[in-house]
Amino acid sequence: MSDSSLPPGSRIAIAGASGMIGSALARSLGSDGHEVVRLVRRAPRTKNEVQWDPEAQRIDAAGLVGCAAVVNLAGAGVASRRWTEAYKRTIRDSRVLGTATLAAAVASLDEPPRVFVNGSAIGFYGDTGERAVDESAPPGDGFLPSLCVEWEKATGAAQEAGIRTVFARTGLVVAGKGGAWGKLFPLFKAGVGGRMGDGRQYWSFVSLHDEVAAIRHVIDTETLSGPVNVTAPDPLTNREITDAMGRVLHRPTVFATPAPLLRLALGDMAGDILGSQRVLPTRLLESGFTFAFPSIEGALRAALG
Repeated sequence: MSDSSLPPGSRIAIAGASGMIGSALARSLGSDGHEVVRLVRRAPRTKNEVQWDPEAQRIDAAGLVGCAAVVNLAGAGVASRRWTEAYKRTIRDSRVLGTATLAAAVASLDEPPRVFVNGSAIGFYGDTGERAVDESAPPGDGFLPSLCVEWEKATGAAQEAGIRTVFARTGLVVAGKGGAWGKLFPLFKAGVGGRMGDGRQYWSFVSLHDEVAAIRHVIDTETLSGPVNVTAPDPLTNREITDAMGRVLHRPTVFATPAPLLRLALGDMAGDILGSQRVLPTRLLESGFTFAFPSIEGALRAALG
């Protein structure tokens, strides 16, 4: 960590505080004595709730006064349902419009926050095959890369106001509930888990513990702005991760899911499950961040613990 850590009692706003990452971040900050302000869509029930409507681009900016940091993790679940054209619009609007709304709100404050951390994803890079990429790589092609480009660009008002802005490009978060592993664990525990497609595609994972620690690290590290990959330092293939799941859960992993079946069940989303993303957290490591669970087995055990 840098020497610029936020003092105890700092006020930090989180959009998406009810989600898997947001709720874990809120718990972590609260346990260290910080005041967590949650953005909610309903009428506020406490002094630490701020109402907003991201799709309508409305927010009570007065509720953000005094925040040292604002973290935006809001957005419709990418893996929540099949990617119809209508749901792809929902995924996009929930991120791009919400980000633009929040960026404009923090930019309008007389005393803006020190840092605006905006969620993003390693989907930015598209399918990288066996090629390892870091933050210097250009965007890929397809729905998720174009979404990530728009999502990050929507922070423009905050950047123009001189607020340090970070894009946390997150990988596949290993957690006991929620996210990709929330769907994988029950299958593997039942003994019907296995590789997807040929299993040679790279999956860039990160433990939920390290995801939260990385967000806190970028809040505290004044030299970090722009894209920061939040992934463990050693991405593995789907086959290697499948084998690790079998070892940790003591279950067979013989039920491979053929690529055509995935495409039939998931539609466009299957391309991103079968695609390969070998993404490295170069900027995190260079800034002194240490992963508590750099290996997949450690991340899996932490999630199950």
